Amino acid sequence: MGSRYDKLFAALREKNEGAFVPFIMLGDPTPEASVDIIRTAVAAGADALELGVPFSDPVADGPTIQASHIRALDGGATLDSALEQVRTIRSEFPDLPIGMLIYGNVAFARGVGRFYAEFAEAGADSILLPDVPVREGAPFIAAAKEAGINPIFIAPARAAERTLAGVAEHSQGYIYAISRDGVTGTEKESETTGLDEVVASIQRFDGPPVLLGFGISSPQHVADAIAANAAGAITGSAITKIIDRHVSRETGAAGTIEDADALHAELTEFISAMKKATKK
Repeated sequence: MGSRYDKLFAALREKNEGAFVPFIMLGDPTPEASVDIIRTAVAAGADALELGVPFSDPVADGPTIQASHIRALDGGATLDSALEQVRTIRSEFPDLPIGMLIYGNVAFARGVGRFYAEFAEAGADSILLPDVPVREGAPFIAAAKEAGINPIFIAPARAAERTLAGVAEHSQGYIYAISRDGVTGTEKESETTGLDEVVASIQRFDGPPVLLGFGISSPQHVADAIAANAAGAITGSAITKIIDRHVSRETGAAGTIEDADALHAELTEFISAMKKATKK
């Protein structure tokens, strides 16, 4: 039996499509709201999910996603509540690949073995620790494999061959390739020229499928990623900005969504357009 990622990518190849994977922060602005947002994303066409767990010092993230960490933490988000949300999502979507993006300190604080085992039990397929490079990944790789979790590593835009070889060797499920240097976000637009070189340099090492992320904020960016032979694209900040626009700033109402119908309509329109752009 292949993994959920294997089955997804095989099915998409049959349809001549790429994958569209939204990043959504668990607990932003509340656990209940974030699960509803995820339901909308799946209904709109998301092929898989990348879910964040709030952390106080998200060094790989730009201002937009940093704000989502803070909103979730201000709302009382914890690792236990994140695990419960993953259980809920897995129960509703048994075949959907669920990836987690979580900072390394969270794993250390929980205990690395326990951390991976708990996410496996909750139903996660993969875990990416954005602040743990592959050269420092051995204990995390071992714990992930022991728990039955796919370890994911980032392939930087201008990485040395040794780094790319390690990322390809140790990533399972997919490789997260970044389209440009820097942090997440749409404040610095993604350079979509040269993406074919980024993807080709990684694919030389025969790893799992490549998903492009960082600054992917429009259907054209997605289409460019697919044209560059990536298996799909990951979008986070553009989705988080939509959520941010609908979160109340009023005293006493902070952290609540002002108009849920408007939020879900805007998310549906955006995600549907991004998914449509994966079709070759």
